[in-house]
Amino acid sequence: MPELPEVETVRRGLEPAMQGARFAKVEVRRGDLRWPLPKDFAKRLQGATVTGMGRRAKYLLADVSSGDVLVMHLGMSGSFHVFDRGGHGKPGAYYHERAKHAAHDHIVFHMSSGSIVTFNDPRRFGSMKLVPRQKLDAEPLLRGLGPEPLGNEFDAAMLARACRGKKTSLKAALLDQRVVAGLGNIYVCEALHRALLSPKRLASTIATRTGAPNDRAERLVVAIKAVLNDAITAGGSSLRDHKQTSGELGMFQHNFRVYDREGQKCRTAGCSGTVKRIVQNGRSTFYCPACQR
Repeated sequence: MPELPEVETVRRGLEPAMQGARFAKVEVRRGDLRWPLPKDFAKRLQGATVTGMGRRAKYLLADVSSGDVLVMHLGMSGSFHVFDRGGHGKPGAYYHERAKHAAHDHIVFHMSSGSIVTFNDPRRFGSMKLVPRQKLDAEPLLRGLGPEPLGNEFDAAMLARACRGKKTSLKAALLDQRVVAGLGNIYVCEALHRALLSPKRLASTIATRTGAPNDRAERLVVAIKAVLNDAITAGGSSLRDHKQTSGELGMFQHNFRVYDREGQKCRTAGCSGTVKRIVQNGRSTFYCPACQR
């Protein structure tokens, strides 16, 4: 499932096509995504203008002039693609031809900017929902989410307080969206490796008894922000379904230090360890037992 860098990459790709533009026409070719779309979905959007394109954790948020917020989730296989009115995209070096997948274009936004934005989702685990702006804070999909890891308020003190007294593993704590929003399996593994912290370590060990941050918390926050920013710069990671709105693949998978590198040499300078794979809470964890303590 796409994580924060992939979703942020998509947001940045949609922004030029959608922000400030009006929904000239909305086609709902299939209304049963993960959840059924509102019956008046197209009617509520058509004629309205997108006043802002945002992101919260793994959700895309389009503020609409009608007072609604279009909340969108990519699910496991969802992707957005931007075309001009002639149906042509702007292929990059890693563009993937997708005409044979057109049957999975379930939602099509015709924008006044001249762009056509399609939502393609073969497995239909993606979702779209219209939420009145004044009710967004109470929206069940969003209200329990923790802080944004790239926000100014996310720091070692905040993370230490959230992990204080936790008996779960550090990796499990970071995957908990109530602790920090948007992180998934890939970037938790990568951040822990950069911070030289074992995924098996108790989450509580990054805080003192009073909940103050220690050096581990400081290193971890720096590593989380760095790996997310690096991944966004690279367009995210394309392992299965993720593509940018232009059709290009993300390239960060070529920079993985531990994820999916079982049996390979650790990339920490001066470390002679080998990347190991274990299973935690039903998920694969990749780490170096030699340098991650």
